[in-house]
Amino acid sequence: MKQENTPIQEPTKSELEILQVLWQFGPSTVRFVNDTLNEEKRAVQYTSTLKLMQIMAEKGLLNRDESQMKHIYSAAQEEQKTKGYLLDRFVETMYNGSASSLLLQLLGNKKTSKKELDAIKELVNKLDKK
Repeated sequence: MKQENTPIQEPTKSELEILQVLWQFGPSTVRFVNDTLNEEKRAVQYTSTLKLMQIMAEKGLLNRDESQMKHIYSAAQEEQKTKGYLLDRFVETMYNGSASSLLLQLLGNKKTSKKELDAIKELVNKLDKK
């Protein structure tokens, strides 16, 4: 397991797809990850998934349990930490660090439901009370 102070590696799009499978289903074999990607994302060869997961393990994005015949892979960082890091990078790069600019564009570009708006208002109210 990676230590808390270890910087997060920025995953590529393909690596992020693999991480999403592992975050959703937990530690898994390459076969399971490959089958899930084929069902949910796009057609991908088993050998390509295997090689990418091996590279991800070398980069520290995945942990590999070799104690059994079938190697089991798991995400080295928790989902929220990785997504938080990627979101911070995105806001910094695209919106000069302004989360409010991102939020205003999101709300302006998408049809936001009343339920979503109520949840946003509730969050803003909680933040105001801090």
